[in-house]
Amino acid sequence: MSKGKELGGEDEGGEVCRNDCNPRKKGVLGRDPDNNVWITYNSPPSKRLDACETNTKEDQGGYAIGNDNNPCKKGVLQEDSGNRLWIACNTSPPETIATCETNRIEGPSRYAFSSNEGRVDGSSSLEPQDADYSEVPQLSDEVENQILARIPRSEYWKFPLVNKRIFALTKTGELFKIRRELGVKESSVFIFTTGDSGWWGFARQFSSRRKLPDLPADSCFSSGDKESVCAGTHLIISGREIDGVVVWRYELETNSWSKGPSMITPRCLFASASCGPFAFVAGGVTEAGAVLKSSEKYNSDTKTWETLPRMQRKRRLCSGFYMDNKFYVIGGRNEEGKCLTCGEAYDEDKKKWELVPDMLEDTPVATFQSPPLVAVVNNELYSLETSSNELKVFSKRTKTWRKFGPVPVRADSSRGWGVAFKSLGNELLLIGSSTSMVSYSGDGMAIYTCRPDAEAERLQWRPLECGRNRLSNFILNCSVMVA
Repeated sequence: MSKGKELGGEDEGGEVCRNDCNPRKKGVLGRDPDNNVWITYNSPPSKRLDACETNTKEDQGGYAIGNDNNPCKKGVLQEDSGNRLWIACNTSPPETIATCETNRIEGPSRYAFSSNEGRVDGSSSLEPQDADYSEVPQLSDEVENQILARIPRSEYWKFPLVNKRIFALTKTGELFKIRRELGVKESSVFIFTTGDSGWWGFARQFSSRRKLPDLPADSCFSSGDKESVCAGTHLIISGREIDGVVVWRYELETNSWSKGPSMITPRCLFASASCGPFAFVAGGVTEAGAVLKSSEKYNSDTKTWETLPRMQRKRRLCSGFYMDNKFYVIGGRNEEGKCLTCGEAYDEDKKKWELVPDMLEDTPVATFQSPPLVAVVNNELYSLETSSNELKVFSKRTKTWRKFGPVPVRADSSRGWGVAFKSLGNELLLIGSSTSMVSYSGDGMAIYTCRPDAEAERLQWRPLECGRNRLSNFILNCSVMVA
């Protein structure tokens, strides 16, 4: 609480402290008949004012005013040398005055929190304020961390308002490690679209969004094609700068971008998949255009890349997913431009790739088609066929695909490009031009989710009412972070 200021509140009689902007008014606040508290400045008493109850608060200078209902406490607090402020209990009341300069806050609480659209988790324009809880039993840091780790991650932007220790804790990544150990997960969706200068982070149900800081890459990177994948609390973006292919990473804890580390073999048009704190990449093409069959693994804890064994096939414009504790790569084209119907799975225990023949045997492939649109939910593989807009599920027993019927977006209008088809926890996420729109200029991007059942005949898609968070542009990149 600032000097001479008090949050406006009502006493039992319904009276409210009024604003008084005269800084020269000094005097004595009379004793509250219920709380036996009176406060004096070094000035003569003046006229009476109805009692204003106060909640103990501390301003930036460390001055506190508060109630004390304990009749055993008597005496005078030490004089403040700067403000000549005294507080005493159970003494005879002088004649009363006080000046209460208030900002009225409605509602049951005297504290208000706001969420700005431009702020991302972990950032705030307010400085942390350490309150004095010296008389309150303190929790150990370990117990406190366990409690904080269970709070929804979407609320972490408020932590700077608590105290400096908690604010600093969010930047260390310790809370996210505890969440991982506890199995506490929360999904966020990161999207980059045409017409936007930067990336946006959305809550799982797209009820809120935050704009990420501007990515400090050169113009070549900003305007060129990019691939994205998440690993732990890192969003990894690979693209081409003037000097070559580079990697930029966004760290959720610090709400900032950093360059590198670059892949061991820089590439683009590759397959990727996420698994906890790890990200896998495979295939793609080099800067010189050579098709690759090499693969790598990124560790977000150590911020390093590790070389994995090579695939059995060279492929670009392929897709990846993680299922049955294996990293799969599916589809794409080889060095001769021929479409590949086979898939491959990397077994980390065996440290080798296994060929999975004819995974896309019955899937039609068009010229300039996007990589296969695939997603894994509950360890089941789903695919969106871009030529027919039909959803399919892969049977591991028969190695065949079963159709669920059409989805509510038009993937065929752009050969699969500009459509997001992702796993979102136990749901499928689908973003694209709605089938109910006559025009597909990008003005009608719709967002749907469904909870799939591999044994069901049909799936029910639920549209998300996103309000002002509705997407209106062609999607260039979309990645889901689970942390």
